[in-house]
Amino acid sequence: MYAALWRVLPGPWWVRVLILLVLVAAVLYGLVFYAFPWVSQFVNPQEVTVTLPLQPTGPAPS
Repeated sequence: MYAALWRVLPGPWWVRVLILLVLVAAVLYGLVFYAFPWVSQFVNPQEVTVTLPLQPTGPAPS
């Protein structure tokens, strides 16, 4: 899949890399500002408490 995408993009390798970076940034922007907020409406987070395991209270081993 990545090889096919690389062959389809125009220009020398540095232009292809620049185009791919812009595409990745656009996808991440779309996910963070549109997709994730939309999905969060349907997810019902429950109240979760995370506790740390008990730590020894005695003197440190030497």
